Amino acid sequence: MPKLTIDGIEVTVEPGTTVLQACEIAGKEIPRFCYHERLSIAGNCRMCLVEQEKAPKPIASCAMPAADGMVIHTDTPLVQKARKGVMEFLLINHPLDCPICDQGGECDLQDQAMVYGFDRGRFAENKRAVKDKNMGPLVKTIMTRCIHCTRCVRFATEVAGVQEIGALGRGEEMQITTYLEQAVTSELSGNVIDLCPVGALTSKPYAFTARSWELRKTESVDAHDAIGANIRIDARGKEVMRILPRLNEAINEEWLNDRSRFAYDGLKRQRLDMPYLRIDGRLRPVQWSDAFQAIAGRLRGREGKHIAAIAGDMMELESIYALKLLMASLGVTSLDCRQDGAAFDPANRAGYVFNTTIAGIEQADALLLIGTNPRWEGTLVNSRIRKRWTMGGFRAANIGPAVDLTYPVEQLGNDPRLIEAIAAGRHPFAEVLDKAAHPMLILGQGALARPDGAAVQAAAMALAEARNMVREGWNGFNLLHTAASRVGALDLGFVPGEGGRDLNGILDAASRGEIDTVWLLGADEIDMARLGSAFVIYQGSHGDAGAHRADVILPGAAYTEKEGLWVNTEGRVQRGHRAVLPPGDAREDWTILRALSESIGQKLPFDSLQELRGHLVKAHPHLGQMDRIAPAEWRAPATKGALSDAPFELPIKDFYLTNPICRASRTMAECSAVIGQGKHEATGTHG
Repeated sequence: MPKLTIDGIEVTVEPGTTVLQACEIAGKEIPRFCYHERLSIAGNCRMCLVEQEKAPKPIASCAMPAADGMVIHTDTPLVQKARKGVMEFLLINHPLDCPICDQGGECDLQDQAMVYGFDRGRFAENKRAVKDKNMGPLVKTIMTRCIHCTRCVRFATEVAGVQEIGALGRGEEMQITTYLEQAVTSELSGNVIDLCPVGALTSKPYAFTARSWELRKTESVDAHDAIGANIRIDARGKEVMRILPRLNEAINEEWLNDRSRFAYDGLKRQRLDMPYLRIDGRLRPVQWSDAFQAIAGRLRGREGKHIAAIAGDMMELESIYALKLLMASLGVTSLDCRQDGAAFDPANRAGYVFNTTIAGIEQADALLLIGTNPRWEGTLVNSRIRKRWTMGGFRAANIGPAVDLTYPVEQLGNDPRLIEAIAAGRHPFAEVLDKAAHPMLILGQGALARPDGAAVQAAAMALAEARNMVREGWNGFNLLHTAASRVGALDLGFVPGEGGRDLNGILDAASRGEIDTVWLLGADEIDMARLGSAFVIYQGSHGDAGAHRADVILPGAAYTEKEGLWVNTEGRVQRGHRAVLPPGDAREDWTILRALSESIGQKLPFDSLQELRGHLVKAHPHLGQMDRIAPAEWRAPATKGALSDAPFELPIKDFYLTNPICRASRTMAECSAVIGQGKHEATGTHG
């Protein structure tokens, strides 16, 4: 392995390490603009110049491979002069608008100009100006500030997989632009804001609203999908001002999808901030005691078989567990957390988690997608698959509707019976899976939210066994969920008990009058018309479909307004933290359930969040292991009937409008209108 001497310090590095990386190992800080750990090397900003003994001139450390015997100096007069010269060139055309620039306080150019820059400029000629570009409703451009680091170009091409940003012209005429002067169609486009080292690309919704030093920063977990991306919520006073990604190599690396990043304005609109009770056909604001009294009068003495509860997609473990305990005290067994009606075996944990893990995708060498569009259902899973494809030696195939996934995919067709054909070895792709060292499959909700969903799950699990996906040290069977609360609710057993009904059974029974009271815990994605004349209690944060149908509304907290545990699609338990307080009289959901339980004479056995978590973890010990994935024991799939020949349908029709927060967001509405629904229902391959 190469051994270098850096400022008198000897370091040994792995082959292929660059001089810049070697300097960092030695504890030396090297300035840079174009270099980024997750992007290819461009070597075009020259800020990382260092001196190498016996070299005729300073070297660009980001692009120079470390070699044995190199002697590097990082802070000689020559290096200092070179960096000052580079900084002077970078500032030749850069406008002095730091006081009005949204990057102020977080700008790499500001920071490095202070440390490595010159105290005056010598450029007397006219400065150039560049016309701002249209990158859509999310990314604001002021391209005169651009220093041509090309990070955005490389990210769009390499990570997002959309070749829509590039450079036109040469020399002083060079400009970074979208090729067709239109919105960037990637669901990861907001990440170019984080990557931009200057103020050329900033957040359009966040523009001119706050300064970084005014914000209170809270580390939490995203609840817009089941990936569990780590986020930082920046708030000022009672208002969430922006949401940024946090580094987590096992889940989201340092990326975040646009829905999770920009839908925060939906937290301020259509909020439920006081209890409501339907009186004479109209919802009217009431006191908490009045709402509780109405619910208690409805529930007290009512048989459990006439009551049902449905948990929504963005709820945390504590609220779901509290509702389950409350329903159990009333003898209710008709419970379900699968708003989409997905039919599968909830008792087999290995059959409903992402067993390979998100980081484990990088080990796979063959992939079969079944009834899923991971680009919309799990954007960061899709980006990880693309990352694996860029490494080479990877083949992917799809059973389901053809979609553009940003990497080549063999479209096998949209016939569920192909699953059985591959399992039996009657399809050419079976040979691909057999030859693969680490084959995997991803089963989507589109394959399960249908009458034969349980049969599809069983067939996919049988395929995994037949094609050597499940063995000691490797489990290639994966279920990709779309709801943040789904795996946690399944772990808690929020599914029909003995004699209970599932979602479709609840809705059918409600329409017939057999179930006359339904509790919706943040559940807005069901067909409200099928509830018939049932008495509906809606507990949630937004005035969406559930609130419009409700007879009683209990205002709850959004995911940014409460402490809670979430379990992602891998089965990883993560803790979210409260960044702001709920508006008005809204309360954290578990506290509402605890207070109500006393009103109906079924007091829940906890008085604090700590006591609730203790009770929860005692009943389900694996949910107390933070940031760890409890191993799921593989069990042979149960036979659940025959597969239908009906083609798979994808569950998400509009990426930007998937939940009440998104539907309340003006930013997401604009994205839906500008970028368009079904934008990526294109070919099954992508170069």
